[in-house]
Amino acid sequence: MAIIEQRLAEMGLELPESLKVREGLRMPFVWVRVRGNRAYISGHVACNRDGTLATPLGKVGGEVSPEQGYASARLVALAHLASLKRAVGNLDRVTAWLRVFAMVNVAPGFDETPLVTNGYSDLILELYGPNVGAHTRSSIGMAVPLNAPVNCEAEVESTGDR
Repeated sequence: MAIIEQRLAEMGLELPESLKVREGLRMPFVWVRVRGNRAYISGHVACNRDGTLATPLGKVGGEVSPEQGYASARLVALAHLASLKRAVGNLDRVTAWLRVFAMVNVAPGFDETPLVTNGYSDLILELYGPNVGAHTRSSIGMAVPLNAPVNCEAEVESTGDR
């Protein structure tokens, strides 16, 4: 078993299937675009193991607590890892997490988006360690598609060959 997948299993975590969206919602893009040694990961929201949209939904600081937002951000990281695995074949091929751009669905007045996005960063650092997992990050508040608490995109460096 690959190292990263073994770590996920030891943590009791599983990679989800691709996000299943409602009928009629067209998404004409790729989830991961590999160019050379870079993989660009499209914005993902939290999903359950079967690919359905994870709950709770809503604005952090309103219907969703910061702790629930943190958990949602962890699920977004898992969704990214699942898409990345489908694209490059093995998560051990990632040689550096470069950038994470997090969009947090915020209620008026909620300005602690880094606390939410830490859920994503903490999981990546737990799995990859500081040498590979350290990344730059932005965490901003805005309206997020599907009323999800968090949407993240990322860029990684990898040995692109499968």
